[in-house]
Amino acid sequence: MFESSIKEKVDVCVVGAGHAGCEAALACARLGLETVIFTVSVDSIALMPCNPNIGGSSKGHLVREIDALGGEMGKNIDKTFIQSKMLNVSKGPAVHSLRAQADKAEYSRLMRKVLENQDHLTIKQAEVCELVIEDNRIVSIKTFTGAIYECKAAILCTGTYLKARCLCGESITYTGPNGLQAANHLTDSLRNLGIEIRRFKTGTPARMDKRSLDFSKMEEQFGDERVVPFSFSTNPEDVQIDQVSCWLTYTNQNTHEIIRGNLDRSPIYAGIIEGTGPRYCPSIEDKVVKFADKERHQVFIEPEGLHTNEMYVGGMSSSLPEDVQLAMYRTVPGMENCRIVRNAYAIEYDCINPRQLYPTLEFKNIKGLFSAGQFNGSSGYEEAAAQGLIAGINAALSIQNKGQLVIDRSEAYIGVLIDDLVTKESFEPYRMMTSRAEYRLILRQDNADLRLREKGYKAGLISEEAYKAVIDKRELINKEIHRLKNTIVGASKNIQEFLSSKESSTLKTGTNMSELICRPELSYEILSEIDVNRQPLPAGVIEQVEIEIKYEGYISRQMRQVEQFKKMEKKKISSDLDYNDIKSLRLEARQKLISYKPVSVGQASRISGVSPADISVLLIYLEQFNKNNNRV
Repeated sequence: MFESSIKEKVDVCVVGAGHAGCEAALACARLGLETVIFTVSVDSIALMPCNPNIGGSSKGHLVREIDALGGEMGKNIDKTFIQSKMLNVSKGPAVHSLRAQADKAEYSRLMRKVLENQDHLTIKQAEVCELVIEDNRIVSIKTFTGAIYECKAAILCTGTYLKARCLCGESITYTGPNGLQAANHLTDSLRNLGIEIRRFKTGTPARMDKRSLDFSKMEEQFGDERVVPFSFSTNPEDVQIDQVSCWLTYTNQNTHEIIRGNLDRSPIYAGIIEGTGPRYCPSIEDKVVKFADKERHQVFIEPEGLHTNEMYVGGMSSSLPEDVQLAMYRTVPGMENCRIVRNAYAIEYDCINPRQLYPTLEFKNIKGLFSAGQFNGSSGYEEAAAQGLIAGINAALSIQNKGQLVIDRSEAYIGVLIDDLVTKESFEPYRMMTSRAEYRLILRQDNADLRLREKGYKAGLISEEAYKAVIDKRELINKEIHRLKNTIVGASKNIQEFLSSKESSTLKTGTNMSELICRPELSYEILSEIDVNRQPLPAGVIEQVEIEIKYEGYISRQMRQVEQFKKMEKKKISSDLDYNDIKSLRLEARQKLISYKPVSVGQASRISGVSPADISVLLIYLEQFNKNNNRV
């Protein structure tokens, strides 16, 4: 690092301009704070170095929630997608998830344009190498060229760049993703501040020249006939475009034999890779070894954009040597003559143990320092963007001396994501999945606006108009449900004939319209024929009416579970509580609680090593502690 005479004052410094950094910086700037976002390359803003898509199972929920809170990801993908599909439509609405193929270059270009034109936001190409802390508070950051930026808050969104190295067989390059410059100096500063650093790994497949592939040997994969946008503010008619196709093929025993015969040349199995990889997104080497009984694995061939011949080989990430990669890829039907444009590689990088963070994503021991994205030990663009948005909102609110935003597990997938990161032991990159959300029936992707618009409005990122629209939507939903429950259908001849025509049981006595909607063979739309008093309603309202009626019993049961959960979350734990004073607590529980510093009894109950009996002891102690200190 060099000395420099440059010294600037800003409100917030955002380190890194990936998906987390973009959301964090936009949130701060839109809340009126002077913000500077640092990146090792301006050309890598919102880069998609791996899969060319946004959303997917559970990840689609996150994008919808980001949008509901006032983030940008949903709007950006709506403008740059080339294929869109709602996943899991054969299952219940709790697991429906939107997934869109992106034009990668266009996604990055458009997000950069948004940042460049955002008031109060400055983009700076520079490597941040040091954090300056005084009295346990962030006061400034320093760049490698010696420039100093005094700030009231900083948000670390370094992604996979910290001391990054890419591995392709015996070949190791000390770069970030896509050959971009690694950030090699910040880790030492973090360690000096007592921040616990981990080493994680992820990987990406090769990219192929489209002209070298034979699609006649693959299964064509189409987008949805009717596209559903990610953003609640996008006009659905604007996303009805001509879509490109993806393709499905499979590995085979020849593929697997080549991989098995060269495992000694894989950095993963040769012990060269130090970092821990993601269990739920394994390399093809891992799949072949761990699922030895499987005769084939799916391979998705996906376009990287409209103006390139590069095709992404989904499902075959690898760190094998280039010659082995070419040989294994050429055993896959349709890829016999493939030409590799970019080799597959694994990437190692430094990140933190996220247990060092509050649910606000602020470091427990450093005031004003926040953290988001893969730097927090997560994986995926969507997980990163969600954390970036929350960190940005909370950094801004803390500077403005306002109450910070904490979203709990019963309110959003974002709450599940952050709670899991800050309370659970995780020694691999964290990936969001629907199975992690215990209240997923009420945390559907279709109702994210109803759940979270108010929070975005109170934070200052949602306009009065958008907030009023969601209030009006809820009112229409409630009115229509009330009308349907009070619309009596008699057992007249025409009703009986109608039900028979739909292969539905005839009526023995009168019923109401909502009872008929509950029948699996009937729907709100089908019943329009006999619902003579029905008024036209927006599609979004109709969707909610049908779901809330059909799943009313299950939703009510889950809401009762949420009430119990909320009771524990409301029992706050003071930061000055000394767990060593609770002598009846087991030693392990005491040590865990001291380490985690939970903010509520609910959070304490989810810490590994803290038993229900320990929670009972804690509750009794807290009641006396609060009474002695005149706390409610």
